[in-house]
Amino acid sequence: MKSSDISNRREFIRQSCCAAVGTTGMLSAIAQLKAIGAVSADAVRPSSSQLVTDFKALVCIFLSGGNDGTNVIIPYDTASYNSYLQSRSVVALNKTDLLSIKPKTYSDGKSYALTPNMLELKTLFDQGNLAFIGNVGTLVKPTTLSDYIAGTALPNQLYSHLDQTVQWQSSLPDQPVFKTGWGGRLADLLDSLNADHTISMSLALDGGDYFGIGNNVIPYRINSGGVETLNGFYGNGMSSIRYSAIKQMFGSKPDNLIANNFNDTTKTAIDESEFLLNLLNNAPTLKTTFPNSYTASKLKMVATMASLAPSLGLNRQIFFISVGGFDTHTQQMASQPNLIKEVSEAMNAFYNSTIELGLSKQITTFTTSDFGRTYNPNSDGTDHGWGNLQWIMGGAVKGGDIYGKMPSLLVGGNDDTGRGRWIPSTSVDEYNSTLAKWFGVSSTNMSTVLPNIGRFANPDLGFMI
Repeated sequence: MKSSDISNRREFIRQSCCAAVGTTGMLSAIAQLKAIGAVSADAVRPSSSQLVTDFKALVCIFLSGGNDGTNVIIPYDTASYNSYLQSRSVVALNKTDLLSIKPKTYSDGKSYALTPNMLELKTLFDQGNLAFIGNVGTLVKPTTLSDYIAGTALPNQLYSHLDQTVQWQSSLPDQPVFKTGWGGRLADLLDSLNADHTISMSLALDGGDYFGIGNNVIPYRINSGGVETLNGFYGNGMSSIRYSAIKQMFGSKPDNLIANNFNDTTKTAIDESEFLLNLLNNAPTLKTTFPNSYTASKLKMVATMASLAPSLGLNRQIFFISVGGFDTHTQQMASQPNLIKEVSEAMNAFYNSTIELGLSKQITTFTTSDFGRTYNPNSDGTDHGWGNLQWIMGGAVKGGDIYGKMPSLLVGGNDDTGRGRWIPSTSVDEYNSTLAKWFGVSSTNMSTVLPNIGRFANPDLGFMI
């Protein structure tokens, strides 16, 4: 099999493994059938009047392919930059182009700067609405270089795209079989905070959403244009006749139990899609200007859905979007800068829209990715790594700072498993538990969402208010 075939196969699996998640909302309807046994939440179900004041949303942006975080934050003092330049060679960024930053408290003796393609997020960082997490990654337990060499308690298939994608989104790197995402377990726990909601609190704008899949809460699939409807069944003329016929057909009650349940589930899915479609068609238009990019169009839909939360009976929402193209084995300097620029512009517009909606402190956006990339490049790109840089945005973020610990950037040092694959100093669990705590999970119930959190020292990294 050619390497291109393997890459295409992996991309197909990543995008389609959970493709059934919410096509026309069907699995969202199934979730309602399973909700009878839902886990009790940490708080009492609110009334409709509480929705605006107690609303919170998490927005996960997955940088698919493995973003090169060491070209997002770059060492800036003379000695550190010269070492960076020597190690990174063909993928090194020019120092004169970098955007210098001054973290509020973080200090390791180095100064740092951002890629010039992150101008908008640099402004949010300076304003205190964006923070970075240094060297975070999948860990079964705190791990040293000796542990790695001995093969002690390492994540399954450490440098595999699909495995690390699943582990980042499930927060269970020691389980070879995927069952639920940590966002799904979070939704299971807190779903009773939503008051008689019409659709799922978990909303996916892309395939490959392992993050939002719970035992009881299943992501409802939408797209940047709105609802994914039954193709060919909307409009005038024959389309309208076909739509009426299919609604009547699935509204029937067959004697067969399986057929009856199938009809009920399908009818509920159609009704949910129709309800949401009408709601979106009458939603107020956002005044915030979004860039003309695919990432921006998805985040614009997230903002619209957040504005409709009271009408949907949702006091908590979880969103998932994916941005592809970060698997930069070749021609990294021709692709990654443009991708980072697209994400920066889109996230900035989205933050401005949350201000417009009066929800800037109630919506927190955070990035994840398969893994980092090797510090030493290949011919003109980088290969699969481990620990990586992530960032968090929102009015409830204690921004303007770096949390966790930046890697040493010393190839062959104690952080390096080879070619600058950094052993994470902060676990995905610690990152996620900080977000889950802000979202409303008590310390008592944190292990329900993140079963391995007790293995790590910092369940709250301190980046949320």
